[in-house]
Amino acid sequence: MTRLSDTQLVILGAAAQREDRNVLPLPGSLRGGAAQEVIGALMKRGLIAETVTDQRAKADPALNRIWRNGEDGCAILLHITDAGLAAIGIEPEGGDSAPVGADEAPSAEAPQDAPAAADRAPKARTPRAGTKQAKLIEMLRAEGGATIDEIVAETGWQAHTVRGAMSGALKKKLGLTITSEKDEQRGRVYRIARD
Repeated sequence: MTRLSDTQLVILGAAAQREDRNVLPLPGSLRGGAAQEVIGALMKRGLIAETVTDQRAKADPALNRIWRNGEDGCAILLHITDAGLAAIGIEPEGGDSAPVGADEAPSAEAPQDAPAAADRAPKARTPRAGTKQAKLIEMLRAEGGATIDEIVAETGWQAHTVRGAMSGALKKKLGLTITSEKDEQRGRVYRIARD
């Protein structure tokens, strides 16, 4: 299993949720040399890759979608690879081809199109057996459900990572319904709702 920092998990998780698999925008607190270092480490491990477009759009900090420009002026995007998806427990849908829209530079109209993408139903993805995400699903499907502390102990994730996985990977990507209720002895217990 690939060991990732919390920052790397956040970056990969956000990219996995985007239709075009773009790594950008990065979290607001990650800038300059720190951003270069994290991106470099993810690229070195093959978890993200550059995609060269044929568009000559300039990298624009306001849009924050283009990583850099090549020597020929073409826009270069960053996208999560199939290895990056697998590292966070998401089964890739197809080959490790360029992401949707990689041959198009992001346009100024992109934010207006965002609600249409958000209205789409989540894609059915299946977590690989033996991953932390599969363990999380198993725990949430168990008779008694699971608390955040129990999931943290089992997966080694931090509490905010568990919450992010439940809301992002399970709810948005897999379309699962997560319920919670207060238990007097255990605290808040989470479960996957039975159909």
